[in-house]
Amino acid sequence: QLQLVESGGGLVQPGGSLRLSCAASGFTLGYYTIGWFRQAPGKEREGVSCISNSGGSTKYADSVKGRFTISRDNAKKTVYLQMNSLKPEDTAVYYCAAGPGLIYSSATWYDAARYNYWGQGTQVTVSS
Repeated sequence: QLQLVESGGGLVQPGGSLRLSCAASGFTLGYYTIGWFRQAPGKEREGVSCISNSGGSTKYADSVKGRFTISRDNAKKTVYLQMNSLKPEDTAVYYCAAGPGLIYSSATWYDAARYNYWGQGTQVTVSS
């Protein structure tokens, strides 16, 4: 059974850091582009970052560029999102998702409809 499980969320003060993990099971992670998305209350789901199946290519939303870093370890079947310099507007439920391998090369990598498999999400709250 294909499964993605996020972890690492929590409460952090502005300027702080968190590292989210997305653990995959039931499929070969190396075949898929992995994306991180977030959804704040009352807002649409937003594409945050994605990483190619090999890990050689990454993309970021302008709102997180320079603060977030995505990486993956296919041997450990895990994708990470390192989040630094967190702001209150980063508060959201964060989801990881798997999609066909070439999504990372598309101009619409941030389109949630292009991803087939989703985790249950992890809450990130940035507040003093």
